[in-house]
Amino acid sequence: MIDFRYHLVSIVAVFLALAIGIVLGSTELQGPAYNLLDKTTSKLQSELGQVSGQRDAAQQQATEGEMYAQAVEPTVLRGLLAKQRLLIVTEPGAQSSVVSGISTAALAAGASITGQINLATKFFDTSGTTQDSLNQTTLDVAQAAGVQLDTSATYQQQAAQVIASEILTTAAASADGKPPADQAANAATMLQAYAASQFLSTTGQPASPATLAIVVTPQNPPSDGSADQVDQVLIPLVTELAAKSSATVVVGSSAGSGAGSPIAVLRSNNVSSQVSTVDDADLVAGQTVAMQALAVGLAGGKAGSYGFTANGATAIAPSPAPSPSASATATATPTSSTKKKVKK
Repeated sequence: MIDFRYHLVSIVAVFLALAIGIVLGSTELQGPAYNLLDKTTSKLQSELGQVSGQRDAAQQQATEGEMYAQAVEPTVLRGLLAKQRLLIVTEPGAQSSVVSGISTAALAAGASITGQINLATKFFDTSGTTQDSLNQTTLDVAQAAGVQLDTSATYQQQAAQVIASEILTTAAASADGKPPADQAANAATMLQAYAASQFLSTTGQPASPATLAIVVTPQNPPSDGSADQVDQVLIPLVTELAAKSSATVVVGSSAGSGAGSPIAVLRSNNVSSQVSTVDDADLVAGQTVAMQALAVGLAGGKAGSYGFTANGATAIAPSPAPSPSASATATATPTSSTKKKVKK
């Protein structure tokens, strides 16, 4: 990684080299001044070489670490989310490589991906006309689906409530691996309505009910360092997703999860106790941790903030690491036939 010191040394070396050129062409400065500049330049060039070597070594280590994480990912994740169905939700500006990496990790964990919902910039627009359109769309689909809206919520939160109610479920897959089918028709109608109004787009089959949800946040934080509307809408969005799913995780990129980013805003909110966050999902290791965080949620464990401490994370990964048996136990529903009889 190229740090500030590397840039500083490079700039100083350039200016000193320029100064030496001036000295060589000047009759005012004599040998002692030239010797001093020459020695200083040599020292800075030596430091620059050392810093460059450290940078190259760090980059090599990072590359090797990513290769190792990629090699062990299938083994670490095998069976972790067996028979689970994952929905991916993206906010505007979400990094495509993060989405594809999450998909790969989910498949390695044994989950199936129902589809992807891409929220449009219009969904986060708070202008009057757009808000009226969002409200009317939500009222129409809520009435058709029989969803009772929270009248005290914002229009975005009401929309999130309807979407989550129709596309998420806590019911595990049946023995043949097929999801419950009774939600699919209403969910398809609902998504088509929002898509027609240009509030979102879809890929795959997101109308098929999913048990898990991952939200991919934008790659870059707001340019002014403050929380914008996309950040604020994330809170009610994930609150609704978490309430309707077995587990929900929010992921972002290592460079885009600093101060003022959606990840940072969520971590400072009470919803962080319900939803895990992973701030380095642009790396294979972070994508693996995202699957582990879902497994922890399935097992009834606590939500965590994972990734880089510089971004506000409290741990690199869940500890102890979840196992396939943990998620299987969490999704099993006891019946009267499986309860032990009490001996009298």
